[in-house]
Amino acid sequence: MLRKDSMVALAGFALLLGGCDVGVRADASRAIEHFLSAVHNDDRKAFEAAIDRQALRGDLADQLNELARGKGVIVEGGPSEFALDRMISPEAFRVVEARTGQVLNHAPNAAEIALIMKVRDKSHVCVGDPRKASCTLSFAKRGGVWRLVGMQATDLRIEVPQVAKTK
Repeated sequence: MLRKDSMVALAGFALLLGGCDVGVRADASRAIEHFLSAVHNDDRKAFEAAIDRQALRGDLADQLNELARGKGVIVEGGPSEFALDRMISPEAFRVVEARTGQVLNHAPNAAEIALIMKVRDKSHVCVGDPRKASCTLSFAKRGGVWRLVGMQATDLRIEVPQVAKTK
């Protein structure tokens, strides 16, 4: 009897933990929708509010240094902040329809984003091709706010599948 009760309790606990993912997914997808809307509308103020520039600089510098080392190049001090900041701008992001590769004429909505979002834990999510382990964009929730903290340094392309419209 104790064994059966334990199994029921574990199943309930698993469902409870699974439910947490739904809340994180909904919360994060809305924040990412606002971020991509700022990118689409070239809204610099909203863009800056949705990013952690210091974290992005660090992430990009690490990636660029690794790429350089892979080519046998070592750059004293790494990439400049100016170069990194040019990479962290609305113009750097290319949001396309996954099937056709055509640039979207609208910002993706939360439903479209949820299809390409991976929940890492309750305060970390990423966006990218669900078939690949790597992420194109990484977001972290700090102080109750989701912000972009990591992005792919090369070939920055966010592929969004089209969501079927209901009639």
